[in-house]
Amino acid sequence: MTRSVLAIDQGTTGSTCLVITDDGRIAGRGYREITQHFPEPGWVEHDPDEIFQRTRDAAREAIAQSGLQPEAIGITNQRETVVVWDRATGAPLGRAIVWQDRRTAARCAALEPQRDLIQQATGLVTDPYFSASKLEWILQHRAQGVRGGVESLAAGTIDSWLIWKLTNGAVHATDPTNASRTMLYDINAHAWSEPLRTLFGVPRSILPDVRPSSGDFGVAAAEHFGREIPISGVAGDQQAALFGQGCWHAGMSKNTYGTGAFLLLNAGEVRPAGGGGMLTTVACNATGGTAYALEASIFIAGAAVQWLRDGLGIVARASETEAMARAVETNEGVYFVPALTGLGAPSWEPNARGTIVGLTRGTTRDHLVRAALEAMCYGTADVLHAMRGASGAPLAMLRVDGGATSNGWMMQFQADLLDMPVERPDIIETTAMGAGALAGLHAGVWKTADEMMRCRRYDRFTPGAGRVSAAEGAQGWQRALRAALSWARDTQ
Repeated sequence: MTRSVLAIDQGTTGSTCLVITDDGRIAGRGYREITQHFPEPGWVEHDPDEIFQRTRDAAREAIAQSGLQPEAIGITNQRETVVVWDRATGAPLGRAIVWQDRRTAARCAALEPQRDLIQQATGLVTDPYFSASKLEWILQHRAQGVRGGVESLAAGTIDSWLIWKLTNGAVHATDPTNASRTMLYDINAHAWSEPLRTLFGVPRSILPDVRPSSGDFGVAAAEHFGREIPISGVAGDQQAALFGQGCWHAGMSKNTYGTGAFLLLNAGEVRPAGGGGMLTTVACNATGGTAYALEASIFIAGAAVQWLRDGLGIVARASETEAMARAVETNEGVYFVPALTGLGAPSWEPNARGTIVGLTRGTTRDHLVRAALEAMCYGTADVLHAMRGASGAPLAMLRVDGGATSNGWMMQFQADLLDMPVERPDIIETTAMGAGALAGLHAGVWKTADEMMRCRRYDRFTPGAGRVSAAEGAQGWQRALRAALSWARDTQ
């Protein structure tokens, strides 16, 4: 009999649900978009009830398509987005405040004196991106006059909301990976931080229990999917992708090449130093237990190709870029620093702007396209080298996902530049795969994480003859990067 799990991937723009079989196949898929609300400039909100209803609809579609009865549910979610609701009625106190929301920027700026306290406890920077200041804002602006007082409320990230709704209010819980993104969780003590709860005015009673990522999160009631199904796996989206890529040992890393790029490096059981635009966060080991990871964001990755397409009109489709990069033997000294919205890790210069250097009369659109693809690889290499220095973990390989990984030329260039293998999975929905794997481990669908990974297939790009030219190109990239930083910092 085929065994299976239901993986729920509740993302920023929609909910994707997969039924994953014990041999690694996707037997059913469902998707529903969710509405984006922008009530004021810089504010971003979601309707919690809509999130639940559309997620449940997507899950029902996946189950019906599969013809199977999943044995467990895994949940992964957009991180940092926060919901507050009434425990008695289950009604939200207004819309969820999304991770992108900037309404608490002034509050976070005023927390500068507490920066070291926050960083030491949480591994995070003091920024509206994280949940704590959002939760504080909701309690200050929406909880006044609530019947029963603040103690009658429950709060959590989207995983907690879905767990509460699926269990009909029986379980209020989260996992360490999501808790570590709230700016309220002490990643050293692995517990909610009393000093930070006091700082943000958040009672302990409204926060969820923190349970192992592969563990018991209650049972989804039969009314939702036709029968009771245990919820046994939970992780934030980037940590779920790290687990879904099999990166549960120190030194293993993954990069998601999307509009921007998210890099995570498993640092093992000892907390590494952060800094340089890198965050220290909680991830999962091979059993779904707690490990540490370094995380960094590159603001512009695939968006550089989108700009070449939509802004300059030099490509019609992103799929053209591989042939264009192959059409020229070298970049002819042309480098593109795609700081279109500033530079993220490891340079971290918000005032930087896009910079193209090395243009000559012989420069063609092929050179510009190649420079944009190379920039994604150079930026990835810079971050990974910084992560290696901060963690001391040896870099074993890079596993990749995201739309840009369909470009075989770029993946080979990345392997040559890093001088280590780059592996691309056959199933690109690694976030959902990670949530499903965490659930399946606890439910016994797979005995070990390695057994689950034996079901996966990877295209492997190994360093080749291009290593020398890639290393030489990296020197030119550093020169171009220095030029972009010099321009940003020269205000005279």
